[in-house]
Amino acid sequence: MKGPGILWMLQTAAGFSMAGPLFYLGSSHLFSGRYVWGAGFLLCGLLVLYFPSYLVNRIGGPRTWIRRRLGRGDGANEDATESGDATDGSGIGVRSRLEKLRGR
Repeated sequence: MKGPGILWMLQTAAGFSMAGPLFYLGSSHLFSGRYVWGAGFLLCGLLVLYFPSYLVNRIGGPRTWIRRRLGRGDGANEDATESGDATDGSGIGVRSRLEKLRGR
């Protein structure tokens, strides 16, 4: 049986460290009778709790970072970025901008 990885534990710790105070504020507001503010703090706490997981899923995990660092793609976008066809709307290839930054 495979247990949770270190990255998952770090995501959970980061989420709880940011969301913990919001949960405390929400519960204290709910117990004091300020229901709108309490519900708002609890909702913000839920959003902040899952934000680190969303961020890592959006930018990829450590394996993706290593693949990018070694220059290996997933195959789907590799051909477009290698030839410089992938642009960000300005007509300049994304790969060429990265190469300019690396050259500094």
